[in-house]
Amino acid sequence: MKSLRLTAVSATLVLAALAGAGPANADAPTAAGLLQAGAQKGVADGYPGVIGLVRQGDTTQYVHAGVGDLTSRVPADPKAQFRIGSNTKAFTSTVLLQLESEHRLSLDDTVAKWLPGAVNANGYDGTKITIRQLLNHTSGLPDYAKDTGFSLNYALDAQPNQAWPPQTLVNIALAQHKPTSAPGQQWSYANTNYVLAGMVIKAVTGNDPATEIQHRIIEPLGLHDTTFPTTDPALHGNYLHGYEYPVIGIVIRDITASDVQAFGPAGAIVSTLDDLATFSRALLSGQLLPPAQEAELKTTVPENSDGTAGYGLGIIHEQLPCGQWVWGHNGAVLGYFSDWIASDDGTKQVVRVNNEYHMLTPTQGQQDTGQAAIDAYCAL
Repeated sequence: MKSLRLTAVSATLVLAALAGAGPANADAPTAAGLLQAGAQKGVADGYPGVIGLVRQGDTTQYVHAGVGDLTSRVPADPKAQFRIGSNTKAFTSTVLLQLESEHRLSLDDTVAKWLPGAVNANGYDGTKITIRQLLNHTSGLPDYAKDTGFSLNYALDAQPNQAWPPQTLVNIALAQHKPTSAPGQQWSYANTNYVLAGMVIKAVTGNDPATEIQHRIIEPLGLHDTTFPTTDPALHGNYLHGYEYPVIGIVIRDITASDVQAFGPAGAIVSTLDDLATFSRALLSGQLLPPAQEAELKTTVPENSDGTAGYGLGIIHEQLPCGQWVWGHNGAVLGYFSDWIASDDGTKQVVRVNNEYHMLTPTQGQQDTGQAAIDAYCAL
């Protein structure tokens, strides 16, 4: 595989000090050059570090700006691990699609068939919600992550080892309010859906979703830098430190160690640019799923009213301003914001990561690096 790493450069001493030095090609009108310029802008906006990848066919180019550790000031490494947040959802949906292909379940099974009583409170009824509706976010269930008590506890990260049993998270969601729409009626993103999806995986297989993802996806694809932590809040080896900007008067702090049980199958996986690109290419190209399930994966429900975005089963279909349609997703957990976009066959890909997230979006850094990712893809 061909590869090229671009390092951060700048025309000014101030930005050079923030982003580091490198060859004078960051402003070239190429996909990698555009992504590099966006990485530098993200650091200028205040991010500690930004890394990214542009991949077309067998050629991969890497970009980086800023630092991966504010204490040691080591440059942000495009090979470093990071928390991928809700990009985990595609891994979880893939396992359920594989189980369907093995005739062990149907996506049209109700939640209650596999999890009797799990969704049966405050007007919600698991006998009327299907697995498919969990995966495409049309279940009508509230998002437990929007609960004030949960979100404050998570943002403060005072107890990174706190246990969050899946049913506890579901109960937090159900208690928020009564249903505002019937199952299947409208799209509404909720991490609760994927916590329940993980519970279904365990009910069907007898194994935790982390175990199934390890055996079905991580090992077959050789994702050697990808893990699904279930108890350990720390990162190990080569990783980007994650940071949290001031919230409620708190100074910027290293928040690398955070509670992995808070999101589990909805957002706990740790990976790298390369591994995330390998997984998404394998998923989109049909390497992980038979044709019938690949079609289900890519069957979308509308996310907006203008028809430019739809949600499949753990992945998003979106039309970019340049007119091209892409698949992708993003992930936002304490300390990290990442996303990927790719062509329908996975041959064209852009992945980017920022090592700061404080539960509020969009920040200027997210906007600038996100726009750069779009511009980079459109230049491929």
